Amino acid sequence: MLMVNTTLSAVLIFISIGMSVWLASFVVEALRPVPEEPRTLRWLPDVPIEHVEVGGNRLRYIKTGKGPTVVLLHTLRTQLDLFEKIVAELSNHVTVYALDYPGHGYSAIPQARYDAAFFTETVKGFLETLDLRDVTVAGVSIGGSVALIIAARRNPRMARVIAINPYDYAKGRGLARSSLIGWLITSAARLSVVGETVMRLRNFFIISAILRGGVADADSIPPALMKEMNRVGNRPGHYRAFLSLLRNAASWEDATREYDRIAVPVLLMWGDRDWARPSEREHDRALIPNAQMTTLERGSHFLPLDRPLELSKAIVSFIAVGGTWR
Repeated sequence: MLMVNTTLSAVLIFISIGMSVWLASFVVEALRPVPEEPRTLRWLPDVPIEHVEVGGNRLRYIKTGKGPTVVLLHTLRTQLDLFEKIVAELSNHVTVYALDYPGHGYSAIPQARYDAAFFTETVKGFLETLDLRDVTVAGVSIGGSVALIIAARRNPRMARVIAINPYDYAKGRGLARSSLIGWLITSAARLSVVGETVMRLRNFFIISAILRGGVADADSIPPALMKEMNRVGNRPGHYRAFLSLLRNAASWEDATREYDRIAVPVLLMWGDRDWARPSEREHDRALIPNAQMTTLERGSHFLPLDRPLELSKAIVSFIAVGGTWR
């Protein structure tokens, strides 16, 4: 009887602690200061911030430069500021567009299923709404996957694709390979209630650890950018959108079934320290007709931060020669 009572007491204490943490997470989330959208870009103040409505959602984007059109697509949990090191250089050669997906940065945060179809339709709508033509889409991570999916569906607005570390393997759980924190967050996201609680209790240390897991050199992430991407996560609903993205991550790998329909030139670019394994990289090249592939040394998942100069040159070169890598 004593053993039973002891076990019951331990269970009740465990439940009580769990309930306390769960309730505390709501208080922590409610007390977070909600950031205001910046009126100018910290890193390129002369470029105006613009907005467009796509699919009923207000999206933040920028446009700068002259020449052939390039649309930059960021990774999961980041925003258009991910490209702060390459936009100015690219704008010397091409017209650059970069946007925040729904649920990211300062775009709208709708209640939606944040899967591959949702992001693909959003970017497709962005191209259509702004009437962009003969476009090169250069996307990182899920951005690379979005570009490949749109190309597979023979979108007439797309001329070529540069898929940078496309996130379409391991059932969409590549983030778990980034760091111990990345693995914990990815694992927790799969559990109802637990995932929400962990996300509400996030802090700068956790977000910083996740982001640093995406670069080969921690110094590649400007401190101001780190603070900005942590701060933007305090927008109401932002953490729920990220959680939905993680829970629908398998949709990215599922979409690779369409890659064999791609007819435009494709350059697959990988950082040598990216989360994708060699077999997973070769898998994409084998699926995509006539795909070209290259690897940048000393680069991880966030290549625009790790190797900005080399990435900028690669994008301009691929466009200049009409979709042939050299």
